[in-house]
Amino acid sequence: SPWQVLAYNRDTYETVAQNLVITVVPAPGGEPPYQGEFLVGNRNVEELLPEMVQEMFLQATAGVWEQDDLHVINITSALDRGGRVPLPIEGRKEGVYVKVGSHGTFSPCLVSATSPESHLRCHLGQQPLASCYDTFAPHFTIRWCNLTLLQVVPSPTVSGPVWGPGVLEDGGDFEPPTEAPPQALLPGYLVTLLVPLAVAALLCLLLGHLMCCRREGV
Repeated sequence: SPWQVLAYNRDTYETVAQNLVITVVPAPGGEPPYQGEFLVGNRNVEELLPEMVQEMFLQATAGVWEQDDLHVINITSALDRGGRVPLPIEGRKEGVYVKVGSHGTFSPCLVSATSPESHLRCHLGQQPLASCYDTFAPHFTIRWCNLTLLQVVPSPTVSGPVWGPGVLEDGGDFEPPTEAPPQALLPGYLVTLLVPLAVAALLCLLLGHLMCCRREGV
């Protein structure tokens, strides 16, 4: 499907628009059941778009995941997740979420980093639990407290309707339904008509009594 990409220069604020045609095809091996999302704190989103940088990130991820079939699923700026715009000092970056998928299970290092004990340490401002060597350093600074692991369950395939030959089967003669017995509609009509009229008459009598018979001096 066609998309329009709008980019701007951070220094001069010049904008450039380009139409891009994106064709989405299913992955050969299907969607990876094991997915992990890492927050890279020292990068902007455009710095992780080049293929060479993504290969470096996958090599670093393989060191902590202990799998070799990793590939990048999605790259999202931290600003799109509610992050704040960094101050233009000290070369601060906006941060990037990188989702990586694999058909192999998570390593004990990743599981320990997302354990309840690790989340408690993060809540207390301490370092999270990570039992492995951080192979991302020094190129990528991972915010381990923001690590998310997701195990995707494949959705069952829903079969479509089965089309027949288009010819009705021979089921014999058509038998129409039996006739419905006549119903008495007069009582319902009288209730529907007389009840509102009686209520309206009572309201008129009450209103007339209040306005005519309850006046001062009468």
